[in-house]
Amino acid sequence: MTTDAAATAATGTQELPGRTKNLLLALLAFTITFWAWNLVAPLAVQYTAEMGLTSTEASLLIATPVLVGSLGRILTGAFTDRFGGRLMFTVLTAASAVPVVLVALAGVWGSYALMIAFGFLLGIAGTTFAIGIPFVNAWYEPAKRGFATGLFGAGMGGTALSSFFTPRMVAWFGYVATHLIIAGALLVVAVIVWLFMRDSPLWKPNTAPVMPKLKAASKLAVTWQMAFLYAVTFGGFVAFSTYLPTYLKEVYGYDLADAGARTAGFAIAAVIARPVGGWLSDRIGPATVLSISLSGAAVMAVVIALQPPPELAAGASFVLMALFLGLGTGAVFTWVAQRAPAERVGTVTGIVGAAGGLGGYFPPLVMGATYNAEAHSYTIGLSLLCLTALVALGFVIFLARRERRAAR
Repeated sequence: MTTDAAATAATGTQELPGRTKNLLLALLAFTITFWAWNLVAPLAVQYTAEMGLTSTEASLLIATPVLVGSLGRILTGAFTDRFGGRLMFTVLTAASAVPVVLVALAGVWGSYALMIAFGFLLGIAGTTFAIGIPFVNAWYEPAKRGFATGLFGAGMGGTALSSFFTPRMVAWFGYVATHLIIAGALLVVAVIVWLFMRDSPLWKPNTAPVMPKLKAASKLAVTWQMAFLYAVTFGGFVAFSTYLPTYLKEVYGYDLADAGARTAGFAIAAVIARPVGGWLSDRIGPATVLSISLSGAAVMAVVIALQPPPELAAGASFVLMALFLGLGTGAVFTWVAQRAPAERVGTVTGIVGAAGGLGGYFPPLVMGATYNAEAHSYTIGLSLLCLTALVALGFVIFLARRERRAAR
């Protein structure tokens, strides 16, 4: 592409050829790695029974991949600014196949310690989110980045696929074979990405050393503002999608397959809502969308704590919670795209994405620690979610008012 054509595309008057193909390839890689990232949670009930785990031990097992997948995004985002999305997607998608196989071995051996260790490595698969946001941003003009990054973010539906299919695949093919199939799929997608994906012609590598880039991004107010909001919205989604199979078993008595199917429904609702949140943010502003998201999440936390009866009432409650959280995740990265410097989007995304993952790491631990076994109740954990959503809502209102004053 010539310089003039690139400049024209950058102004939004001409779209870059191939951007849809590259967006879909990024979505594919993100989806399959998120499936791998969520391999432990859908089988947590099985692991708990086979290894005799306590509620706290099971919560730690579920949360461990989330931890690495969160913190790893910081470096992944910074490396993406330097090496580009094509290389980073290829390397991390292929590398994720290794811990998938190791987790299978730990399960066969019945070793809780190895499950924790290999689950830690499995977190690598969760870092790919920090690749996709700067990669997609470079392909799309600012007016369409909310929808584009929201559509890419729908790849978090990999957790839905995992929740629904992983327990069924174990029943159909066996435990080890299921993990080998996922590992093989990761390697196939890595090859496809390398062969067909291309970085945007407008993307330029930021070759500055990683640590100074992280330090510079950490000094931006937008980094920590969006990190907090993403910790609440995406963290809430991750916490529910990973812990929901256990929650549904304890509160409603569902078996592994039924709990997985309902968890998949929750994740699909959030996946659908995410690009809608980005699209709406392009039109009415991310602050407005986040206000709707957080208000709804606070209300639904109270409703879910009251344990509505299955199927219709409980199902509708969880779907509404997923929709509100999904809207918020799409809105946050529209705000990032609007406010972060173009050359630091990857680094900022890494930090914000890490915060989102960490937001999903602690709630399962809290839910496990505060679970009332006699009443089959998670009221304390859900009350804390409601309070957190309300605090975040107040913060969004504060930021929106400050931006309006600055614009005058």
